Amino acid sequence: MSTGLPPGVPPYVKVFGPGGNCTLDICPVEISVYGYRPSLAANITFLCLYIISASIHIYLGIRWRTWFFMGCMVLGAVNAILGYAGRIAMYYNPFNFAAFMIQIICVTSGPVYYSAAIYVTLAAAIKDLSPSLSRFNPNLFYWTFIPSDMICLIFQAAGGGLSTASSGTSQIGVDMALAGLSLQVASMVIFCGFFADYLARYFNSVMYRDNKGRLVNGVKFGTRLKLFYGFMTLVIALILARCVYRLVELREGYRGSLIHNEPLFIGLEGVLVISAVYCLTIAHPGFVFKKDQKARPGMWSEGHELQSNP
Repeated sequence: MSTGLPPGVPPYVKVFGPGGNCTLDICPVEISVYGYRPSLAANITFLCLYIISASIHIYLGIRWRTWFFMGCMVLGAVNAILGYAGRIAMYYNPFNFAAFMIQIICVTSGPVYYSAAIYVTLAAAIKDLSPSLSRFNPNLFYWTFIPSDMICLIFQAAGGGLSTASSGTSQIGVDMALAGLSLQVASMVIFCGFFADYLARYFNSVMYRDNKGRLVNGVKFGTRLKLFYGFMTLVIALILARCVYRLVELREGYRGSLIHNEPLFIGLEGVLVISAVYCLTIAHPGFVFKKDQKARPGMWSEGHELQSNP
C-alpha cells in the first residue's frame, strides 16, 4: 500500500500539520511546506533590524509623544520579530508546525500596523494644512480606515491559522487570507486617492497661492515637509508592492511555485517591508509636528503644529 511518501521515509511519519513528526533526520527537506531550509543569515538579519527599528521608534515616540504612531510601529516590529524567530526555528526543523504557523501569521499581517500609522499621520497632516479644503471631516479618515485595517488583520490572521491548521487543505483559510490582503490593498489605494485629491485641492487653492507657498500658520512648505511626504509616498509604494506579491503567492496556494522561492520572499517581503519601516523613521511625524503647549486639538494626545522648515 502506497503512503505517498518518498522512498526511505518511514510509513508512520506525518509530514505537516498538528502532530507532524518529520525531522531532517528522517525526511528530506524537499517534502516540507517550503521545500527549503529558511536562510539563517537572512532571517537573523531581519530580526535584528526589527529590534533596532522598535528601539528607534520607542525613543522617537517618547521624545515626540506620538503615542499612536509609536504603538503601531512597535506592534508591527514585534509581529515581525516573532515571525522571523519562527523562520529561524524552521531552519533547524523545516517541519516544525508551530514555528510555521507563527511565521505565516505574524509575517503576513505585520504591515497592517504600518498602514494604520500612515492613515493617522496623513489625516493629522490635513488638519494642519487646511482641514476646510478636505471633502469631508479629516477624522473620518481614521474612523474609516483604521477599522478597515483591523478587519484586514483579523482576516489575515484567521486565514493563516485555518490554512495551516488544516495542513494547507482549507480553501476557506486561503480565501480569508486573500480577502484580508485584498482589502488592505484596496483600502490603501482608496486612501491614497482621497489624500492625493486633497493635496491637489490644497496646492490649487487661493489660500496657498496668496501665501506664496506658505502654510496657513506661516510655515514654509520646505525641505522637511518635502522629505516627509516623499518618504511617506515611498512607504506606501513599498507596502503596496509587497501586498501584490503576497496576493499572487497566496492565490497559487501551498503547492504553487512562489511559496518555494526563498530569494523572492527575501526580496519582495523581507527587504520591501523593512525598507518601509526605516522610511517611516525618516517620515516620522515628530520631525514635522511638534507639541503645542497650548494643547491645540489634533490627532496626538496634545495639540500639534508644523515645525518651521529649513
